[in-house]
Amino acid sequence: MGAASQSPTPKLSDATRAVHRHYQELAQTKKLYSFLTIGILSVILVAALWFANASNSGKFIDRLPYFFDFVLNFLPDDPLEIFRALFDLPSPYADGSLKYDYEEGRHYLFGDLYLPEYFYEMLVTLNIAFVSTLLGGGIAFVLCFFAASNLVGSKAVRFVVRRIMELLRAFPEIVIAGLLAAILSLGPIAAIAAVSIHTIGALGKLFFEVVENADMKPDEGLRAAGASWIERVRFAIVPQVLPNFTSYALLRAEINVRASTIIGAVGGGGIGEVFRLSLSRDHAAKTYAIILLLFVTIVAVDQLSGWLRRKMVGDQAFQFGA
Repeated sequence: MGAASQSPTPKLSDATRAVHRHYQELAQTKKLYSFLTIGILSVILVAALWFANASNSGKFIDRLPYFFDFVLNFLPDDPLEIFRALFDLPSPYADGSLKYDYEEGRHYLFGDLYLPEYFYEMLVTLNIAFVSTLLGGGIAFVLCFFAASNLVGSKAVRFVVRRIMELLRAFPEIVIAGLLAAILSLGPIAAIAAVSIHTIGALGKLFFEVVENADMKPDEGLRAAGASWIERVRFAIVPQVLPNFTSYALLRAEINVRASTIIGAVGGGGIGEVFRLSLSRDHAAKTYAIILLLFVTIVAVDQLSGWLRRKMVGDQAFQFGA
């Protein structure tokens, strides 16, 4: 009864069989291309590792078993020393050397109230990052409208502005800082200039892409009413793009905090510079204190930036498939 009730398997037409056969051929071709791609990438990876090992005098592979030796041996005398170094508290191990003289770095505000050295240097780094974001973002805001094809008809103007942006973001901040250090000397000023220059190029590209995707109907209405180019940008485009501009600027501020730390390690001032010094002098407690402060600060900046971006563009922009 059960077998009799089963419907017979429908026969495929010639056209359907041809489509199915073609699909199977495409699937086989896709598998072949996938295997070839994985094989080529594997060969490139092995060749790159071999080249790196050869460039490292053949010691890269030999030294892998000792990869974690530095971390295991680079330990403070007492875990509490990390917090004493972080808050510039007296150390029971003080022997007159810089290794335990945490109080030396205090920045007194008034009376006995002081700001710990590493908190002060962290503020310097944050200052570099946020000032650079404001300067670079402000200039990028102005340039992006001249790079947008829906606002500027002249190809020459767009070409020049876009190439300027590409040039400004072509070099990493640390390279620009190295060049500017010879002119402005070492310190936060060179770091601010370097991060600002790179920020102009990076944010400028993001900004003009947002402008090019703006709704042009308000612009057409203002154009018909006889508004000038500046008035059309001010009242038709800026209100649309400002939330996205702010979101990108906050995201760039997060990146600049990390960039400012790295630049500090090569003489740009801030927390990166004292980290380099403590590490080179084998001051374990100070090094781990700086790492702890960096971790907490970067997490806090990321969370604050994410919260502000959600407030600006709405939670729906952060939802999958929104």
